[in-house]
Formats: sequence, C-alpha cells, structure tokens
Amino acid sequence: MDFQLSRRLSESPSLPRRRGGSTCCRLPPMRIVIPGGSGQVGQVLARHFHSQGHDVTVFPRKPAPAPWRTVVWDGITGGAWEDSLEGCDACINLAGRSVNCRYNVTNRADILNSRVDSTRILGKVIASLAHPPAVWMNASTATIYRHALPGDPPNDEVTGVLGGNEPGAPDTWNFSIDVARAWEAAFAETPTPRTRIVALRSAMTFSPDRGGVFDVFLSLVRRGLGGTVGPGTQFVSWIHDADFIRAVEFLIVHDELSGPVNLASPNPLPNREFQRALREAWGTRIGLPTASWMVEIGTFFMRTESELVLKSRRVVPTRLLQSGFTFLHPTWPEAARDLVDRWRGDRLPEKAR
Repeated sequence: MDFQLSRRLSESPSLPRRRGGSTCCRLPPMRIVIPGGSGQVGQVLARHFHSQGHDVTVFPRKPAPAPWRTVVWDGITGGAWEDSLEGCDACINLAGRSVNCRYNVTNRADILNSRVDSTRILGKVIASLAHPPAVWMNASTATIYRHALPGDPPNDEVTGVLGGNEPGAPDTWNFSIDVARAWEAAFAETPTPRTRIVALRSAMTFSPDRGGVFDVFLSLVRRGLGGTVGPGTQFVSWIHDADFIRAVEFLIVHDELSGPVNLASPNPLPNREFQRALREAWGTRIGLPTASWMVEIGTFFMRTESELVLKSRRVVPTRLLQSGFTFLHPTWPEAARDLVDRWRGDRLPEKAR
C-alpha cells in the first residue's frame, strides 16, 4: 500500500538521537533545506528552524525577501540549488501547486506535475551527491486514504485503505487520490541508499497565519457561517502547527522511522463537532449550517473544490504514537482555543519542550 517506501529502509547516517519518548529538546545546529518552503506549512517550518539557530535554505519558485537563505528553482531542472543539498542534515520537500483552486484541466496538470516533477528531480540529485542528506522527507497527504463512512475504522499506515474509485465519489476525489499515489510513486522511484526517506502523509496543518487553512475556517465562524457543513458526519483530520513542527523534529532524529508516516492528531472528529468547538473557541453560538448543494455553489464562486470540506478523512498517527511521540494538542477543542488566542494576538506557537 505504500508504493515500496516501507521496503526502502536504509542504514541511517549518524544523527543526534532522542530517546525516552517525544519530550523535545533543543537539536544541535543543523543544515536544513526546504524545497517549496514558501507556502504556509513551509513558512511554519522555516520560521521555527531559523528561530532555533539552524542553517535554513528554502527553494522558492520566485525570489522574495526572507530572513533565511533562499535559492530559486523551477522544480524541474537541476541548477545552483543542488549545492545546498550537499552535506545537509535534512531535506524537507513541500513543493507543489496549491490545491485551493478549481480542478480544471490546466490546474489538474499543474497540481500533479508540480509534485511529481519536483520529487523526481530531487531524487536524482540526492542519489548523485557525494554527501547526501541524512534524511529526506517528502510531502504527501492524508487524502490518500479512502473516504471514511460512518462506522469505518480510522486509517493508519498499516491497516488503512487507500482511496480511489469509491462508489459515488466525485471525479475530483479520484483525481486527488491519483495525485497522491503518483506523488509517492515518484518518491520511491530513485534509490537513495545513503538517505533515509519519509513520506509525510499530513492532515490539514492549522496555524494562525493569515491566509492559511485555519484562517479560512475561522473567517466563516467570524461571519456567522461556521455551522455544520454538509451532512456533518464527515470526519476532519487535522494537526496543530506546534505538533507538526515537533513531529518533523521527531522524524529527523528517530532513524528507525522511514516510509509513510501519518502527521495528524490522534483524535479526528466529525465536522459537526469540529465546527461547534471552533465556534466555542471564538466565543459565538451562531453558525449557519451549509448544505452540500450550497457548498458546491459556494466553492464554485470561491474558485476552489468542495472535496476540501466534504470528503471524510479519518486518519490516525499510529507509527508516531508507537514510536513514543506525544502530542501537545491532541484534542480539537483545546487546540482551537490555542489557535484562536494566537490568531487574535499574532503569537508564535509555543516552543517545543
């Protein structure tokens, strides 16, 4: 089910190792490269690692001022960016066109190619380096799992069922599964025997950054539109940005982990409960419900896709938990309160401890 990633276990290069669970400590200075790190999640990671004194390099597609080093790349061909990977400790590839768009022919091609091409060229370059990264993490998505119906068990990395061609599923849902499969297949395509690889099957990462996914959900609540979406029984999988950061750090130093790893809270919950907790965190009881047909119309005019809120994602992080990782924000009501407080105060996430 994991496109041979689990069979690509390699002898781990030497990295500092934390033992005794996931209590975070300050990592020794490292060189960290983040291709595609100009999006919301990339900014969360780059900001954190830079603040901790690590040497951070981000590969954006367009030049832009940043407090860390940036090297422009196109995600397709080699170039000057290759030098940044030589001898670095970790490569965390987050490159890929945003899925917050309509899935027309052009956008579908961009979504797929931006992920597959960037992953493929990174694999070729990493395999050719004299001193490749000790670990290469590549973004994937929790959307790779099938739509979870009421009563279905949660999807984890071992027993989870990958999606695709589910009865009654819209074509856009099947497209997302095809992208996820192709993405992970490209990741496993080129052997990198001196570099451990980890596929980050991440749920929605919530941070208070303006324009991020949490900001979008909260904007509906603030306007009185944060009621139940669609049937309300569809599960929402999510992860707090502080736990996302800590999970990435955990994966850097825990060299027994490779292959697909779910980055998600251990407590996904139905949309109805998710929306209620977010309203309570904001301090309002008003939240107009949105029927599925209304979602379809609304997302059409917002130039995005209804899958982002109607597909049921019930994903749990079994491999992280079994390896001793503990979450600072395991439940949504508490996490929502923290995110709302930070949104109001523009505060950074609590430091990993």
